[in-house]
Amino acid sequence: MHEISLVRNIFRTLEDQFPPEELARLKMIRLRVGMLSNVEPILMQNALEAVTATEQTAHQSVKLEIETVPIRIYCEDCQCDTLIENYRFRCGSCDQPNKNVVSGTELLISGVEFED
Repeated sequence: MHEISLVRNIFRTLEDQFPPEELARLKMIRLRVGMLSNVEPILMQNALEAVTATEQTAHQSVKLEIETVPIRIYCEDCQCDTLIENYRFRCGSCDQPNKNVVSGTELLISGVEFED
């Protein structure tokens, strides 16, 4: 389950960005997860629970909020931006096959929230 490695990397990233006394007040981590990122939101939640329960960390009560980012493509032929449904990679305007993905591959920390 690579989600456990991802959760550990998220904590390492936050440790690099914030001082320990601020991280001790960490309450919420917000992620943007693209549908093509090969990350399952429910598995990320489970991985967070596993990491905080089994490892000696001050982040026992941290919650994870995940926003799923849909797949979008851009057609250079007709300059159309299309939201992809059912993994049908065709332009919504000219119906040509298209693999120019402009969103949906993200795995980003979009925000953090700290206790007062």
